[in-house]
Amino acid sequence: MKSSRRFFSLASAALTLSALLAGCAATPNYSEIVAAPDRSEADRANDKKRNPVELYGFTGARAGMKVLDVGAGGGYSTELLARAVAPGGTVYSQTPPNMFPGAVKAYAARAQSPAMKNAIRVERPFEDPLPANVGDLDLITFFFFYHDTVWLNVDRARMNRRLYGLLKPGGVLVVADHSARAGDGINVTKSLHRIEESVVRSELEAAGFQFVAEGNFLRNPADPRDTRVQKNTVPNDEFVLKFRKP
Repeated sequence: MKSSRRFFSLASAALTLSALLAGCAATPNYSEIVAAPDRSEADRANDKKRNPVELYGFTGARAGMKVLDVGAGGGYSTELLARAVAPGGTVYSQTPPNMFPGAVKAYAARAQSPAMKNAIRVERPFEDPLPANVGDLDLITFFFFYHDTVWLNVDRARMNRRLYGLLKPGGVLVVADHSARAGDGINVTKSLHRIEESVVRSELEAAGFQFVAEGNFLRNPADPRDTRVQKNTVPNDEFVLKFRKP
């Protein structure tokens, strides 16, 4: 009897260790992903202001995940996510239809890369970014585009409810954007391409999202936050917020 108990105890321990090791193996090396030799020089230039090792590490993207990249534009974020969730994962790369022709052209060129084989382009409105038969997502990323949904007159309450519904329980939403000054709210989303952090947080919490954590790796206290982000003479102060669907 003791021998049987010992056998099952050892077997259980082995299975637990195996599961832990499998979990570790599924976590990608983000530094290696960013340093991949087949990435473009344009993307490497973009890395300098995006701090991608920390940003994508903060998302927790890993092999096998199903991800939605909202406001993906030319696909810089989509490609890094596609690399992170391979093998076995999928990234849906959303952009609104009939907009941003330059970004569409850039994405079409990027799509030729083998790194994009598990990425799916979807041209759909922000309020309904995926077809009805797609859902149960592990992760949604919304990078540097939430502010644009304001001046584009997107129904943000509807959009956020839809994003909430697309995630599986325990799924994660990560939003990064250019920080506006306290009190600016949504008033400088078009003029400065900035949005007040508290507005984003309150709108997402109103949709049911639970705030989990903040990443400070794109913060810059020296940014006065009163200048258009494309013309700023110092690095922009940017917030990164993580939310969870309970």
